[in-house]
Amino acid sequence: MPGKSSSPALELDVGGRAVRISNPDRVYFPELGLTKLDLVQYYLSVGPGIVNALRERPCMLHRFPKGLAGAKVHQKRLPAGAPDWVPTVRVFFPRYGRHADELCVRELADVIWAVQMSTVEFHPWNSRAADTERPDEWRIDLDPMPDCPWSRVQRVAGVVHEVLDEFGAVGWPKTSGGKGLHVYVRIAPEHGFIEVRRAALAFAEEVRRRAPADVTTTWWRKDRDPAQLFVDYNQNARDHTIAAAYSVRGVPAATVSAPVRWDEIPDIDPRDFTVRTVPARFAELGDLHAGIDDAVFRIDPLLELADRDGVEAVELDSENEE
Repeated sequence: MPGKSSSPALELDVGGRAVRISNPDRVYFPELGLTKLDLVQYYLSVGPGIVNALRERPCMLHRFPKGLAGAKVHQKRLPAGAPDWVPTVRVFFPRYGRHADELCVRELADVIWAVQMSTVEFHPWNSRAADTERPDEWRIDLDPMPDCPWSRVQRVAGVVHEVLDEFGAVGWPKTSGGKGLHVYVRIAPEHGFIEVRRAALAFAEEVRRRAPADVTTTWWRKDRDPAQLFVDYNQNARDHTIAAAYSVRGVPAATVSAPVRWDEIPDIDPRDFTVRTVPARFAELGDLHAGIDDAVFRIDPLLELADRDGVEAVELDSENEE
């Protein structure tokens, strides 16, 4: 039965930390027969990449205690029973006046311990522990509506790259692990979430102006053309998170949110990036996002664009406390 296991626990040395893996043969992806140990081995194989994506960020965990056949748990607070070496960062939820201590990865052992606790997906904040209220990552989410073909996503990615180049910003693309693409830009942590989201909206509107047949920025899903691509600037709102680079997705095909090169996008199929294929790619290419911290962009030109266009953005706060 999926999720059941009777195998003895293993103890792994991960960077000098002893991490105990209980029930290593518990099946997490029934259609593929992938186990907890398979998931552990995947994250070990992309270790520098996943740590680079998560380092020093508050991180929400998508846990599947019984594998994909069971319920998914969206967990903000660090699961109980963590070793004293697993780091956390305290974040605040203004709506409820409460705090939560979230996982804050510093080394690969932190990631593997989270996998031991049934974590499949890692969803980090776009700010870091040093100042959780000032993002250092601007996220461009190319989110296809139900009838939007992949070719449209590829085409819009080219427009995004063009606009980023004109602003002097370096974008780091990756597949979403689903049907879309994400592009990350490292930014100077000089503004709060409201202003970063406002800059992201101004950028999204510029992309829409250049590709009006392909792109929508309409807020309400019911009002969007189902064949268009939504440039989702809302992913920059406070406490909104998306799957990290190299994160596995909790879907039957075990796809991965995989970094790609801009020149690959016209030819790739996002379904090709999975737990089984990404390790060999990583071994060959290394972390394609390794240089992201060396390409910092200041968002002032986007805020000036927002001023000229009269773009306003109120703060959104998901605050799904679990």
